[in-house]
Amino acid sequence: MPLDTRSDLSDEALLVAFAGGDGAAARILTLRLTPRVLAHATRLLGSRAEAEEVAQEAMLRLWRQAPRWRPGEARVTTWLYRVVANLCIDRQRGARGGTVPLDAEAEPRDPAPGAPERLQQRARAEALQAALARLPARQRQAVVLRHIEGLANPEIAGIMEITVEAVESLTARGRRALATALAARKEELGYVDE
Repeated sequence: MPLDTRSDLSDEALLVAFAGGDGAAARILTLRLTPRVLAHATRLLGSRAEAEEVAQEAMLRLWRQAPRWRPGEARVTTWLYRVVANLCIDRQRGARGGTVPLDAEAEPRDPAPGAPERLQQRARAEALQAALARLPARQRQAVVLRHIEGLANPEIAGIMEITVEAVESLTARGRRALATALAARKEELGYVDE
């Protein structure tokens, strides 16, 4: 099967093809999933360097799981998000005898020229990251999966192994806490009502 038509296959079909020895399927799946896994880990940990290690470990676990993968039981992304979340929790527990605040490490500098728009976007991202760091871990995970990753509540429930109602409760409480935390910085961040 030509590479360009294989890129239209589902994640699950590509994983099964990889398990059958198809190296091209692995490349397509890696290119498709790694950026999402890395972004998710970065949001949960607040550290690009740690997130890269988590993303690498998550993808390795996916490749080891491939021969045992049973299509139809779960989506690859649902399984992968759960693995990333668990790896992040393990990493946070192991560091400093407890958890590591998400804002403990500065976000990497943007190499582009420092235009005012870029500075404001950075301030907004940092403010959001700091506010996310103050949320309880489960609220933070639910908010990130729902409002940053754009996943649906049933999929989040599967990842977090809770009910859809619990997801709705966690995201609602998380949104309220974020709104409260960011309200005082509205003007500073350029969110002025017109």
